[in-house]
Amino acid sequence: MPDKVELYDIAYENYASELYRQIRLDTFGNDLGQTSWSGPYESNHIPTQLKLNQDSNVLELGCGSGGYAIYLAERVACRVTGIDINAQAIRNANRLARAKDMLPLVRFVRADISQKLPYDTAVFDAIFASDVFCHIPSRFALLAEIFRVLKPGGRLLYSDALIIAGLISQQEIEVRTSIAPYIFSTPGENERLICAAGFSKPKVIDTTEETARIAEQWLKARKKRKKALLLQEGEDIFAQHQKFLFISHNLAAERRLLRQVFLAQKPQS
Repeated sequence: MPDKVELYDIAYENYASELYRQIRLDTFGNDLGQTSWSGPYESNHIPTQLKLNQDSNVLELGCGSGGYAIYLAERVACRVTGIDINAQAIRNANRLARAKDMLPLVRFVRADISQKLPYDTAVFDAIFASDVFCHIPSRFALLAEIFRVLKPGGRLLYSDALIIAGLISQQEIEVRTSIAPYIFSTPGENERLICAAGFSKPKVIDTTEETARIAEQWLKARKKRKKALLLQEGEDIFAQHQKFLFISHNLAAERRLLRQVFLAQKPQS
């Protein structure tokens, strides 16, 4: 079995590094501290899909280093709370918020979203998460908690990049899960769980092609800076990370592993 690739720890520890910033720029076309498969088109449309305005109170699950939450608050002038289990990510997020003088609108809290969310009932207008649900063992329990803390009529948007749609070898699964514990799903299971938690039937958007493109760009961006990355990461971690991106690209490009975005609403009453 491949050794674990510390992708998230490396990304958060080196968030301010110019080397990793250039990799993000080459991969995504912008730099919001990304560690997911969310491309610029998807990111740009989240405010519209969630129907956000300056009065909105928004929660991001798995906010990472906070770049997108701050971008959202800057763009819409809404309140945004980001939570993440990684302590370094939350330190980065709060540091970035202070540097941008955004603390009146954004706040970041370390929390484990596999447990009860640390919020009262019906406090958020919208909740979103990018490639986070696949880390949570009980997806239904998380959806039920989201339903609880959303206001009536509130909207939920999240993505799942691990929907099995074809034959995948044991070796491919081992490489694809080498960066963190993962839960794979099957087509239709997210929709079933969303409805079972009380939400409306979700709109489903397939972003698998974009995932393949991002994986390929990420792989190339790192290869282009191989010499610098070897000094930073060492040969083993560099090679493991490249293999992870190579397998991720192949699985998405061949549509054996799908990524879909789900948009649902809590009923008004």
